Amino acid sequence: LISLQIGSSLTATCTVSPERGLLVHTMYWTLNGKRLSSSTYGLLSPNALSVTLHRLNGSQQQSGDNLMCHSGDGHVLAGSCLYVGLPPEKPVNLTCWSRNTKDLSCKWTPGGRGETFIKTKYTLKYKLRWYGRERQCDDYSTGQNHLCYIPSDLALFTPYEIWVEASNQLGTATSDVITLDILDVVTTDPPDNIHVSRVGELEDQLTVSWGSPPALKDFLFQAKYQIRYRLEDSLEWKVVDDVGNQTSCRLAGLRPGTVYFVQLRCNPVGIYGSKKAGIWSDWSHPTAASTPHSERLQSGSCDPKSGEQNSTLRQELKQFFGWVRKHTYGCSGMSIKLYDQWRVWLQKSHKTRNQILQGDKS
Repeated sequence: LISLQIGSSLTATCTVSPERGLLVHTMYWTLNGKRLSSSTYGLLSPNALSVTLHRLNGSQQQSGDNLMCHSGDGHVLAGSCLYVGLPPEKPVNLTCWSRNTKDLSCKWTPGGRGETFIKTKYTLKYKLRWYGRERQCDDYSTGQNHLCYIPSDLALFTPYEIWVEASNQLGTATSDVITLDILDVVTTDPPDNIHVSRVGELEDQLTVSWGSPPALKDFLFQAKYQIRYRLEDSLEWKVVDDVGNQTSCRLAGLRPGTVYFVQLRCNPVGIYGSKKAGIWSDWSHPTAASTPHSERLQSGSCDPKSGEQNSTLRQELKQFFGWVRKHTYGCSGMSIKLYDQWRVWLQKSHKTRNQILQGDKS
């Protein structure tokens, strides 16, 4: 077993017993099964053949490269496992989260460029800050590199110290130590029981309702929610940032007769008085709903003349500013344009007026 840093040089010697009757000039060297050029050989004696490798590159195999000496008929006479790489650098970006306070997961990033060319072991270690023995995480994710899962036996209301150690044949490195309380890094499951429905016959509104995270029903916390929605044929999501801790919300300013996909996520803030911002859950599975078709579009329309347009515009502006002083719509704190909200109100007023006129005609 030989361990060298990238850029090093190596000379290896293969010596055979004279009794074996082998001819040195028929012997040769291979690296990972590939025959090395005779220009790298050195005849040290009638029974010894050396090979010299300059400015070695990183190992082609993390399990080590195989340097072998062969007799003329191909039999292996001697060999060594050659590790050429870099010592690990200090791991960085160590972050942790707890799902519903029941466990702890941590991930990190290798330091530097990350590639050491030889097998490097990462060990996540942790202990209670003021007492308790040092422990290490045993459940490392095979699907994601540099992630470890601690399933249980965690203390609440007591800070932990957590760090990562990296080691290989060429050295060791240790990350900075982070200190955290489990209650400060809680995330939860996405909201469930999501329902998206129409608001009567209003063409550009949908109501969204959902349930609070059931896994945290016995905890004191202030949930925050986010909604995002998109058109059926679009990949661009629009996000409603400040829904607060409500469990229902009305989306306005939507297209009539259009299918929308809606998703929610939850942030459990301030569990048992924690001062941290909390961690957002994953997004829920999309829920689909469609807005009603516009009756005005279905019945057809014609463009008013220029003079009629100006008159209508002045009248609508007067109505709009009057409405702003009296009405609010949608979620508390939602950034929906007032004009969109007023247009919904105006549309409803037009329908009511049309129904009254049709009743008079009958």
